[in-house]
Amino acid sequence: MGNLSEILGDSWSPPQEKIYDSPEVQFINEIVSFGLTAPERLIIDSTLHRFTTDNKQSKKTGWYVAFLLPIPVIVFGCWKADIKQTKRAETGKKYTPVQEMKLLSQMSEAKKLHDQEREHTQEVAAEQVTNDWQMFTPASPDHAYLKRKGIKPHGAKIDGCGRLTVPLFSEDGDLSSLQYIDPNGNKLYHKGAATGAKFWLLGEIKQTLYIAEGFATAATIRECTNEAVCVAYSASNLPLVAGIMRAKYGASQDIVVVADNDASGVGQKYADQASAKHGVRVVMPPTPGDANDYVQAGNDLFILLNPPQEEWLINADKFCLKPEPIKWLVKNWLPERSLIMVHGPSGGGKTFAVLDWVMHMAGGLPTWAGQKVKSSTVVYLAGEGHQGLKGRVAAWKQKKQVNKLNMWLSKSGCDLNTPAGYQKVVSQIRLLENKPDLIVVDTLHRFLLGDENSSQDAKTMLDACAALMSEFGCSVLLVHHTGVSEEAQHRARGSSAWRGALDIEVSIVPSKDGRPLEIIQRKQKDGELAEPLYGRIESVPISGWFDEDGDAVTSATLELVATPDKPATQADKKLNEHKKLFEDAYLDSGERLEGQLYISKSALKEYINIKLFNGDGGKNATNMVNPGQKNKFINRLIESNTVREHLEGFVIIDQKMIDIVELLKG
Repeated sequence: MGNLSEILGDSWSPPQEKIYDSPEVQFINEIVSFGLTAPERLIIDSTLHRFTTDNKQSKKTGWYVAFLLPIPVIVFGCWKADIKQTKRAETGKKYTPVQEMKLLSQMSEAKKLHDQEREHTQEVAAEQVTNDWQMFTPASPDHAYLKRKGIKPHGAKIDGCGRLTVPLFSEDGDLSSLQYIDPNGNKLYHKGAATGAKFWLLGEIKQTLYIAEGFATAATIRECTNEAVCVAYSASNLPLVAGIMRAKYGASQDIVVVADNDASGVGQKYADQASAKHGVRVVMPPTPGDANDYVQAGNDLFILLNPPQEEWLINADKFCLKPEPIKWLVKNWLPERSLIMVHGPSGGGKTFAVLDWVMHMAGGLPTWAGQKVKSSTVVYLAGEGHQGLKGRVAAWKQKKQVNKLNMWLSKSGCDLNTPAGYQKVVSQIRLLENKPDLIVVDTLHRFLLGDENSSQDAKTMLDACAALMSEFGCSVLLVHHTGVSEEAQHRARGSSAWRGALDIEVSIVPSKDGRPLEIIQRKQKDGELAEPLYGRIESVPISGWFDEDGDAVTSATLELVATPDKPATQADKKLNEHKKLFEDAYLDSGERLEGQLYISKSALKEYINIKLFNGDGGKNATNMVNPGQKNKFINRLIESNTVREHLEGFVIIDQKMIDIVELLKG
């Protein structure tokens, strides 16, 4: 075997073996990484040890249990900082499954030691504070801390050192710990006593139960409202105490957490957790500090805690007393503060119709299709086709001779039904000088993350639209596609949740067989449907626009047109044939009777028998002139108000036919 240096080159050298710190050093570094002061000497002997975490030898709130075999590991924590961690030392060794299992057993034993030690400590502390509390004297209102905070004692006591002392009770009503507050406001809990999920209830519950972090805050709320207040003593205790109160007093109890407005946001964080888990209301001072600070700054805490309630239930008579007519952006078509959808097949002209609407609004034109238009600010969220859209806007401005539009367009689409997409839209709109009266989303699928057929995804989009409407007091118009099948051409594609949420729904039916496109209102929640309108897409050469070859650039606009004549149906054609047959029969055998144009049944039957059956009609000819028979000839003429029965025949009552036969008969 050759020399490795010759084979691999002179620069090759074997990899250096990694050197690890001793387990003791790794454990100490891990403790320090959590902001704790580590013990000077770490004892690895599988037993529980305490240490001071902040250089105060009288307060050993830290603890650890360390093992060396089979695997070096430490379990440590701090009762004060609510920390509990495990660190496994890096040695570079691989351990067997048996060693791993033994480690788990040792860690379980460490937890057991910790829990036993803590439980014993808490039991001893609870017995001590119970004895101490009975010996302490009631606090005087003249205590320096109470005077500085401007509060009453509410049952607080004074310990042998002159500190204000307040109790912490368990859910069962047992005294668990005491908090000592010196005249400067420094606070200490009784050493080793339990504080988690412990509280003190001030007063009896009348209507509302408040929960506050500290005693001074709770006392301030109690004196301001005369309602019961629960002292939770820490922000992390707010969700725990709220859960206890909710379970004890039921879902109907009004519970309000009054959070501290601290720079770290901890108070808000735990108050929100309490609200989410236990259905409590949250109130927080609008300025930094707690409720006591808010009062001391001269603010009215009662109004903060009891803001004027918006009238939610209203008497029906009062409700209908004052008329509230619909306010319109475009009369009968686009209401204010509403959700609107315009749908149609791809390439069917829906964007042309929407642009014509919104640019009438943004351009300050007074009417659209004879309907009054409100001059408005429009935000157009365009998800596609920006180059073509640019030409359409320019062509419309040129055609309508409008120089300025109060309208803003997005450069691209986004997922509006996601927090990031919604915030992107809202933050941009907030930069505008004026709030929008209408926000257009064109097209829906370009702004929707998810499946338009999913009712759940539809709800997230509808919620986003509702939030936009609430934020800006505007209407939202969704441009959407119709389905593919023939029967789906007159409804929006996707979930039925879309239509259920709409105030206005409009279909754009494309031009076909030379007929103009139709603008048809399918739904108007609070009024009668508007009459359909018709339009054509007309080409517009844009002045000053040329392509790279120097050719003029054209775009198009929607131009409304008169209502076209309806195409004749098969029933219409058949009726016209019957009218012509009756008209010919009258000209052949009819007479003027009592000033009316009259033909007898027998004469009409004879004419039809010869004309249609060559004289062999028989019963068929008879049935055609007898009303009520299955044959539809005379029935159609009577139902269409062309003729009516008179004596033993019929008279003509259709004025157009009267004019024709009189003219032909001279």
